[in-house]
Amino acid sequence: MHSQDSRNLRLPQSAYTFAAIFCAIWLLHGALLRLPYFWDETGYFVPAARDFLLTGDLIPTTTQTNAHPPLVMIWLALWWKLSNFTPAVTRTAMLLVAAFGLLGVWKLSERVANWKVATATTILTGLYSVVFAQSSLAQLDVPVMAATIWSLYLYLQDRRVATVVTLAIALLIKETALIVPVTIFAWELLYPLIERAKKRNLCLQPFRLVQTSALLLSAVPLLLWYAYHHHRTGYVFNPDFFRYNVNATLSPVRFLVALGIRTWHAVGYMNMFVLTAATLVVSREPVVSDAGTERRGIDPKVGIFFGVLIAAHVVAFALVGGAALARYMVPVVPLVILLCVATLHRRARWWIGWCSLAAVSFVLALVFNPPWRISPEDNLAYSDFVHLHAAAATYVQTEHPKATVLTAWPGSDELNRPFLGYVKQPMTVVSTANFTAPQMLAAAQQRELFDYVFVFNTKYDPPRNILSRIGWWNGVQKKFFDYHEDLHPEQIAMLMQGRIIWQKQRGGQWAAIILIEHVQNARLMRSPLAR
Repeated sequence: MHSQDSRNLRLPQSAYTFAAIFCAIWLLHGALLRLPYFWDETGYFVPAARDFLLTGDLIPTTTQTNAHPPLVMIWLALWWKLSNFTPAVTRTAMLLVAAFGLLGVWKLSERVANWKVATATTILTGLYSVVFAQSSLAQLDVPVMAATIWSLYLYLQDRRVATVVTLAIALLIKETALIVPVTIFAWELLYPLIERAKKRNLCLQPFRLVQTSALLLSAVPLLLWYAYHHHRTGYVFNPDFFRYNVNATLSPVRFLVALGIRTWHAVGYMNMFVLTAATLVVSREPVVSDAGTERRGIDPKVGIFFGVLIAAHVVAFALVGGAALARYMVPVVPLVILLCVATLHRRARWWIGWCSLAAVSFVLALVFNPPWRISPEDNLAYSDFVHLHAAAATYVQTEHPKATVLTAWPGSDELNRPFLGYVKQPMTVVSTANFTAPQMLAAAQQRELFDYVFVFNTKYDPPRNILSRIGWWNGVQKKFFDYHEDLHPEQIAMLMQGRIIWQKQRGGQWAAIILIEHVQNARLMRSPLAR
């Protein structure tokens, strides 16, 4: 009877925990909820979800399909249908997923350790700048984290069917979630063989082999999606998307460099090194005892399993992915934090102090940019980017609504697609790839085609970048990771024979609007009123 009562209480307790987590992160994201859409939100995820809302078609029509599975887009369209098509609804819908993921972090941590470790791990995961920033963005990585963590929780409970279903959901969120079932499959095959090899017994039970192979059934829905996508489009992956994310990454030198970057993303990026360094410091200390009882740690086999999953993501994303984005590692960030917190709890009497120090460092990384290049989406720098672009779009639309504007993506979409939240009416746009010298020189030869130039930093480069003086590193970034240096607004204005009429900076980022004066004069001379 007592067992039945406990089982009946689990769902309400989990519901209360979920509600508490959601309220906390919703309040912390309050100032971000109404921001217009940012970067890849503008380029794919929001237009694709909006297409599904308007047409019911899983293949987007207003943006080029890249074969990402449609589950997140369906989720967003559902909330827009039930509520309203606004950024606040979008970000709240994504925060619901993030809260569910953090609930999974708490449940998994409590299962492998205890409630104290679970609480600290959940708080640190939610505060880690990359997770925090991504939680309200309409992108795929936090939803994949949520499904991955829940699948691991179910897997450790040996609930095979539920694990397969959850992994299938993860794969319908993002195809790279395939790393998890493949890693588990390899783990279940190889780990027993290694253990048996030590005992000179290499047989593998047939029933267990069937159970292990059944995990790969989670890929069936993804394969069906790819078949449908190929049927509709004539290809599985968009050729440009595949070339950028797979073909262009198959270089031994690039792999080694990317391996180092991915390792840094997993254990050191955005002040994660504070937590991992603290763990290394205390890892050789004796186990702390409370009232004569040693504190329990994570089972060594589970710890090795988590380490293998982290390593699998590091290697996989060193092999593929044109841009070395830190958000790709988000699905295993909670595992890194969990392993560290569990070690600190077991071997440091003042483990709460270490975790508090890590929490403070995570908040600092969220608010302040480091003295090297990062992606703005890795902390609140993305908010600075959006505020700058919203101010620029408002100015040019208010003062010059009929103008033709030269700009680069995502500025081109921001000015041309009102549903992204930057303008009320679409503007005429001439596109350029970026604001590098070659692109601007080419554009200057055709400056009669546009009235204004909307320029901004397409790559974030801090004013005092401590790595910028390393020539070989800059060369590697340009060769393998699409890094380029934008001209400053003053240089672009000189090339275009124009003048800057609006300019702002925020958080080390900038945006400006340049008037092409001679074009205006020529048009005035051609005007009937001027004759």
